[in-house]
Amino acid sequence: MNDIAPERSAELCDSLHATAADRGLDAMFAELADSLSARKRWHSLFDARLMQARAALGLPLAGDGRSIPQEKQAALEAKSLEACREAGWPLVEEGNVAAGWMYLRAAAEPEEVGKRLAALAEGLTGTADGTAADGPDAERADETLQEIIHVTLWEGVDPALGLKLLLSRNGTCNTITAYEQAVSRLPAARQRPAADLLVAHLHREVLASLVHDLHRRGIPVQPEPEASITGVLEAAGGMRDDPAVHVDVSHLQSVLRIARVCTDRATLRRAWELASYACRLPKETVYPGEPPFEDVGDSSRLFYGAQLGFDVDEAVAFFRKAAVMAKVEQAGSLPGDVLVVLLWRLGRASEALHAALDRPRDDAGPSLMQATGMLPSLVEMAAAAGDWKTLRMACQKHGDEITFAATLAAEHAGG
Repeated sequence: MNDIAPERSAELCDSLHATAADRGLDAMFAELADSLSARKRWHSLFDARLMQARAALGLPLAGDGRSIPQEKQAALEAKSLEACREAGWPLVEEGNVAAGWMYLRAAAEPEEVGKRLAALAEGLTGTADGTAADGPDAERADETLQEIIHVTLWEGVDPALGLKLLLSRNGTCNTITAYEQAVSRLPAARQRPAADLLVAHLHREVLASLVHDLHRRGIPVQPEPEASITGVLEAAGGMRDDPAVHVDVSHLQSVLRIARVCTDRATLRRAWELASYACRLPKETVYPGEPPFEDVGDSSRLFYGAQLGFDVDEAVAFFRKAAVMAKVEQAGSLPGDVLVVLLWRLGRASEALHAALDRPRDDAGPSLMQATGMLPSLVEMAAAAGDWKTLRMACQKHGDEITFAATLAAEHAGG
């Protein structure tokens, strides 16, 4: 903390006293704030601004906010948020990210915080991916990067940035674990950039290892970055009976699961290539997934491939059968959810609606795909299909007056 000598402090106090007497409390607090800002005493600046706001509103300088008259609460809150930004941004710029976030959590948009933290991380490392810096300030830079990771990833400000930094520092395994713990239950739109990042990373990892192995064997393949996993496998004859494994299989299967949230075409292509690679792995190296992804490689290849226009009819038939079997065997909601997602992404809204209405009704609450918004709502599907009748009949059958009313409102709004 940059402070002043006792004699300078006495001078400041005398000046504040004179300013208060001559020009009033607001001018006195403004003078104090200027001094605190010049000395980078951001926490004290926040306190001073709160006192200034309370004094301007004729309120006690301290005390329980619940006793403040309602007509003054909005004005005090606005001034409090201003003070949060005035103290928070400089703390972030100085690298005190956790302290800055304490103020900015309620006062700044996450997108703006993420943007500034990305610039800070790049300035600390000299790279966009968070590679550690060297030199006398490396320890302090490392502490700041850890705080950036905490705020962006675990506080949910910018999960993709947090994962990118974590990936460069801790590797694939820890990053996948962090995704599962911190990101997987966020809304789908917020998951996607982080999932895109993981898919691209593992794709590069598998491709590099595969190309290196084949070059070592003397098998000519297209060098990176032009190469694709499927192209390299094809050049090597498919490698179906080859015992080589070029990636931690648990990482591969985790990323193939995480990628289901993705809709970016380039990411879908990478996921399809990773699934195609998984199809050639020795059986003893893989473990079964949950329905309908018991065979993770083959079912993932169908799921991602269909969204790229590959084997669409085969994929729809496969997941439709899996949904029927899961309903008969009471095997959970995932097979039905996956069928709905696939049909929706294929632009088959009417089929998606019927599949959604045919899903098992779970009184325990929404499934994970529903809760995160991966599944479109029934109203969205009915609107896209132009089929309000089917949905309303289902609503009447199941006593769902809320969705019934939503269909009427949506149809009215749509003209």
